[in-house]
Amino acid sequence: MLLSLASFAQEGTSSPYSLYGIGDVRFKGTVESRSMAGVQVEQDSIHINLDNPASFSNLKLTTFTVGGTYNQTTLKNDSGSEKAKRTTFDYLAVGLPMGKLGVGFGLIPYSSVGYKVSSVENDVNSRDFGNGGLNKAFFALSYKVAPSFSVGANVEYNFGHIETTAMQYINGVALGSLELNKADLSGVNFNFGAMYQAKLNEKLNFFSSLSYKLEGNLGSSNSRSISAVSYNSNFEYSEVETSEEETFSRDLTLPSELKIGVGIGETRKWLIGAQFATASKGDLANTYNTKPNVSYDKAMKYSLGGYFIPDHDSFTSYFKRIVFRAGLKYEETGLIVNSESIKDAGFSFGLGLPVTGSFSNINFGFEYGKRGTTSAGLIQENYAKFSVGLSLNDRWFVKRKFD
Repeated sequence: MLLSLASFAQEGTSSPYSLYGIGDVRFKGTVESRSMAGVQVEQDSIHINLDNPASFSNLKLTTFTVGGTYNQTTLKNDSGSEKAKRTTFDYLAVGLPMGKLGVGFGLIPYSSVGYKVSSVENDVNSRDFGNGGLNKAFFALSYKVAPSFSVGANVEYNFGHIETTAMQYINGVALGSLELNKADLSGVNFNFGAMYQAKLNEKLNFFSSLSYKLEGNLGSSNSRSISAVSYNSNFEYSEVETSEEETFSRDLTLPSELKIGVGIGETRKWLIGAQFATASKGDLANTYNTKPNVSYDKAMKYSLGGYFIPDHDSFTSYFKRIVFRAGLKYEETGLIVNSESIKDAGFSFGLGLPVTGSFSNINFGFEYGKRGTTSAGLIQENYAKFSVGLSLNDRWFVKRKFD
């Protein structure tokens, strides 16, 4: 818990697009889900589904899950390229089965701000950098209406802090300017979900998942100060004079989000599924990152993925009990810069390694994709992500039959 809380302060992204809105939304689900491009439609009994609150009543054992990612990104434009590396904590959650009820709670670093951009134009030297992000603490409650149908809801408390700095100086002028913006974010929103499955024949099952997140208010307490600074060519500076700090508030709107997923498969053998997600554009532009060349639109994501297990109850072969996962995705992020829609496309695959003698497992995932474009003076990001997640299971609250 202490390690995860400390990781909230780490810079979780290297994307220049994290300047906009509430930053780079980097939470895409658990490692198991992301290895299938986000598809998670099955009523899983030993893995936590953080996309749909209805999933918690399907757990058979108390489940603890935690995950992290190593991300290597190549950022390039028409004039060159740079590489960046980040290691991040992704989520921490607990699921408790209580008969027909299921309870879940956890912490998620939802979005991150982390960029450093330098430019020179007509003897004007500029450098912009920022850090911080938005975190979520959630509590979920789920109820199994019937063996094949469950519903659920969760409440999310959003909190975070973002700082951005813009520095500018002109060649030959003794002093430059530095603008520092700070934003403290907080708000609450709600998410509802349902999951249903049905037998198509003796072996084949149909799975479906539906979740809807309401628009949420996100209050932002902002402050801004402007300083005159002395500088050198490496942008190292010392303050000469600072204006009085200006404080004000702004209300942002987190977008509503709808996810629909369907799949077919044989339980504990194989599954193939598809998922569609769409989100409203919300109102995420703050005072410090409102730009005339930037706008927001609805976001959409299409995913196709699944898994295969050679023989889940094999006693003679560990290899046959390994879960093989893979998926493809295409996403329109909703961010529009210089009239170009920022898109994200990629593929993923992963392995689920069972822990012998238990229902626990260790999950590895790999994602490779491309976001953005080099057109219209923008930046393209080619990324490779290596993720590790633990799904630990145990039986709690068992009443003893004998003392």
